[in-house]
Order: sequence, then C-alpha cells, then structure tokens
Amino acid sequence: MKIGFIDYFLDEWHANNYPKFIADQCGSDFTVAYAYAEIDKPNGLTTDQWCEKFGVERCSTIKEVVEKSDCIIVLSPDNPERHLDLCREPLASGKPVYVDKTFALSKEIAKQITEIGEKHSTPFFSTSALRFANELEGVSKENICFINSRGPGNFDTYAIHQIEPIVMLMGSDVKRMMSVGSGMYESMVIEFSGGRRAVLSHYGWTGVDFDLTVNYTDGSTVKIPQMSDYFPNFIKALCDFFKTGKIYADHAETISVMGIIEAGNKALKTPGEWVEV
Repeated sequence: MKIGFIDYFLDEWHANNYPKFIADQCGSDFTVAYAYAEIDKPNGLTTDQWCEKFGVERCSTIKEVVEKSDCIIVLSPDNPERHLDLCREPLASGKPVYVDKTFALSKEIAKQITEIGEKHSTPFFSTSALRFANELEGVSKENICFINSRGPGNFDTYAIHQIEPIVMLMGSDVKRMMSVGSGMYESMVIEFSGGRRAVLSHYGWTGVDFDLTVNYTDGSTVKIPQMSDYFPNFIKALCDFFKTGKIYADHAETISVMGIIEAGNKALKTPGEWVEV
C-alpha cells in the first residue's frame, strides 16, 4: 500500500521518522510514496530536498496525493491550526486517513473536521501514541472513580499524552476542569460525569516519565508505573487500520480530548476556578 504524506512543512520529527518506523514494524507491505507540503520549512529542508532525501515523489497539490495514495497521513503535528484545511480533501476521499496529534486546537474545530469524514464515510482517527502503551492493555474501565496521572513537559505541548489515556479509561463525558498547579509545575483537575475526577500533572524536564494510578469505587487500585512500547504498538495499529479500516480511537473521545486541551489552556489563566469543557 502506498502512503501519502500531507504536511504544513515536511522537515519535522514525525515526517522524518515515520517512514523508518513503518518499515521496521510493517515491513514491505507499506511505503511512503507521495508527499505534499504547504510551505518549505523555514531554516530547514525544502520540500524538494526532503522528498529527495526520503525517496518520495513530490506532489504539487493535496488532490494529487489523495488521488495517487492508497492511504493518507495528515501530519502537521506542530501546526494543528492547519488541520482543518489540510484534512478537507483527504477526509472527503473515502480512503483511510490518519490525522496526527494534536487533532485540533478547539472542540468546535474538532467537530468540524470529524463531520467532514463522517459525511463522506471516510475511515479516520487521531490519537496520542500513549493510547497503545503495553501497560494500558487489559485495564478495566468499569467503576473507575479517580485517576492520578503525571508526565514530563508542559501542558501546551505534552498534555495530550496524559489526557488520551485518561479519556480512554474514563470516557468522553467530561464536564469541567481547574488549574491547581504552581509555576512551571502545571497541574489540572478534570471532572467527568458522576463526579468522577482525574488529576494530571506536568513536571517539566526533571526526569519524570509517564505513569498512572487508577482507582475504583470498590477501593481497589491499579498502579501503572511506566508506559512502554507505545510508539511501535501505535505504528502496528496504524498499519492495521490502513489494511482493515478498524478505528482505534473513537471520534467522541478525540473531540473530548480536544475540548479538555482547549479548556485547560483557559484554566491556566484563571487558577483555582472551574472552566467548562
């Protein structure tokens, strides 16, 4: 199957690494064959240079990528504000489409993008790779009342990697959130239906990795001390999706995750106050 890349600019970490990741995990069944970029990367490789480096055919339009490819990856991970425009033609194609994280910067735009794909019966999904960590497999979603999550980085860039597993486990019926951190150590309370809550905390670049504690109404607890193999597992799931059309992240969950990110950025400006999601 021939994969087409659509990006804002191609010289970025995901576009530079996905071809090898796909080859390593999925063998010769897939190849990144076509690519389109809206602009050349400032102070980086031009689109022509990137295509030459990776042995990919440059396309002059999104339409050309869509027509030639068997399946499509819409990238632009660092410029998700471009996703609505970059996704319009792929999501109207009926061909399998993966949209890189972060899907959208607001709940409303996430809904708009989703509606395009659903209108045209195009199979698509978007997710953080953390959804595919080995340790999350088999964790019961029934009767969770509280989750405590922590991870590296800051909310703006890395929140999705904590929010995705939380929503995967607790569902998409989220109500409100509050910023309760201090200084560089950003922390959020997320409230779900039924008074269920999760706390996620960011520890910058202090050596803290991703982990979760999942608590149940019967008093039991599941401790997840690390998240492993999530990127190889994600790539395998991505290739399976391209083959079968199986969706690995429910659209309602994706919209919910984007709503939490949008509300979280508002909450950071008003610490200690609830913000509706």
